[in-house]
Amino acid sequence: MKTFPIISPVDGSIFLERRWATGARIESVLQTAKIAQKMWQQTPLTQRVAVCQKMLDYFLTNAEAIGQEITWQMGRPISYTPNEIKRGFKERTEYMISIAERNLSDIAVSQKDGFQRFIRRQPIGTVLVLAPWNYPYLTSVNVIVPAILAGNSVILKHAEQTPLCAERYAQAFEYAGLPEGVFQYLHTTHDQVAKIVADPRVDYVAFTGSVAGGHAVQKAASGQLINVGLELGGKDPAYVRADADLDFAIENIVDGALFNSGQSCCGVERVYVHQSRFDDFVAGCVALTNQYVLGNPLDITTNLGPMVRTSAAEFVRAQVNEAVAQGAKALIDPAHFAFNQDNSPYLAPQILVNVNHNMRLMTEETFGPVVGIMPVKDDAEAIDLMNDSAYGLTASVWTNDLDAAMHVGSQIETGTFFMNRCDYLDPELAWTGIKNSGRGCTLSTLGYEALTRPKSFHLRVV
Repeated sequence: MKTFPIISPVDGSIFLERRWATGARIESVLQTAKIAQKMWQQTPLTQRVAVCQKMLDYFLTNAEAIGQEITWQMGRPISYTPNEIKRGFKERTEYMISIAERNLSDIAVSQKDGFQRFIRRQPIGTVLVLAPWNYPYLTSVNVIVPAILAGNSVILKHAEQTPLCAERYAQAFEYAGLPEGVFQYLHTTHDQVAKIVADPRVDYVAFTGSVAGGHAVQKAASGQLINVGLELGGKDPAYVRADADLDFAIENIVDGALFNSGQSCCGVERVYVHQSRFDDFVAGCVALTNQYVLGNPLDITTNLGPMVRTSAAEFVRAQVNEAVAQGAKALIDPAHFAFNQDNSPYLAPQILVNVNHNMRLMTEETFGPVVGIMPVKDDAEAIDLMNDSAYGLTASVWTNDLDAAMHVGSQIETGTFFMNRCDYLDPELAWTGIKNSGRGCTLSTLGYEALTRPKSFHLRVV
């Protein structure tokens, strides 16, 4: 049986090894999930809720250890990784639990003499979750928890870089008393995933990853009449209006661009600034960026860790070098960051000006600690540039004028529009994208829709 190594970006060592699932293992998981789901959907919602609450208890109890595992697997600084569990994972789990009863109850219709009529939300069946490495728990929890609460079974295939996350879920659900087979995981190759997606025992697929990966999943599912949820890439813009609180905008936009080494689908990758504030904004961003500490992510003082792998860092370096060759100006001296090193995942952050939309840096997803900044003369120019993208995940405006923000937001082609905020998922709001950022929706009251199907009861009393 073949194995695969997990190379840690921390030091380039083999952190652990895992075995690919055999064909027999995959067959067993698919069959067990189908059988277990039939039983699980008959379990009262109160019991499903109790299981998910106890699962959350396991994660919170082990947050520090899990955080360290995240750091070793994908490189985010240890000063941040436990908070993926303590904050975001906790917030999303608790919210989806809190609305489960309301969103999974029967839907009443008008009364009619001699009839009893209602719509029942039935579980969709077996849900396949294909999760990425960049936020390994925050991306997966969006589907796993509501799927379990809705009475589905779940099969999780986590990214090759973060297999421990799938195993942690299994341990947490076992601790919580979830019946065997309702949650399972597989370590599989891309070819194996395609076959699983095409298997008729899979009733829904939730994929988070690249645009190319989304197309591959959609193609694999095309032989079935099932829905596929796709959360794909982003090239998210920010617009700083003339009336913005500049210090506040600088602090938050830089964080939105550099957090997680820029490896966030909803991170800020391009900024448009009113020309009257452009010089001051750029100077403030440069000053703040130079205060970041690029280093070993196991050091508590580090706030900028390595990228997930050397090839990812080299892709970003190439994009920056190409932009500079086309006339862009790089404002950060990489030598200021001692850990920056070519042929290494350790990459210094970068800010570029004199950029335009003929450069890949401003149009293609970078997924690294780099941002390009352009001046604009007014709202109309900013709106045109923000919409000049193949992506539409999030966008933000920085202003003290709520009416102006609403005017801009109503014209931006995006799934989420922020005012004076960025790079955050509110579990009470629908998480969705348009264009190449994908389709479907997770979180909010709408997050249960794809994980259930309506069944109408039309009962006549004779």
